[in-house]
Amino acid sequence: MSGTPVIRCALWKWVSTDHQDAENQDADLAQFIAHHGYTVAREWALSDSAWKNGTGGPAYQAARREMLEAAHKGEFSVLLVWKLDRIIRGEGAEGALRLIRQLRERGCILVSVTETWLTASPEVQDILVSFAGWMAKMESDKRSERIRAGLVRKAAADPSFRPGRQPGAKDKCQRKRSP
Repeated sequence: MSGTPVIRCALWKWVSTDHQDAENQDADLAQFIAHHGYTVAREWALSDSAWKNGTGGPAYQAARREMLEAAHKGEFSVLLVWKLDRIIRGEGAEGALRLIRQLRERGCILVSVTETWLTASPEVQDILVSFAGWMAKMESDKRSERIRAGLVRKAAADPSFRPGRQPGAKDKCQRKRSP
């Protein structure tokens, strides 16, 4: 029997807060999969903090290691993301390039549903990813600056204001606190 070869893909869905839902990416991913005739071999859907010095939390790190191992075993040849920042949050250009190289070494490509430029030749892809990673890092830094400025402004206006969880609130995990 001849025909179109089956292209196995893996899905990577990630949201960084409890207020977001990875399922919001499903419709676009499903449409892209159907259009390209992919078969879904694996799926990772995470809800884990992006902070952790820009490298994601423990669930993200464990899933990323598992994904790279599955790619190495040949379980899929395409890693499909809704958007590049869903897998390289806060890592900047070098982090994006490192991941793309790790996938290439395992015989896989990274494909973004919303960023069609990501499917360029490896040389052009490296340049574009470098720029996109740098822009994402700059935006993340600006967002952090705006949040810090807002907290400082609010604290100045209300001396009783305490940022973060309120005293006595149950924390889901131990967090590093500022002095």
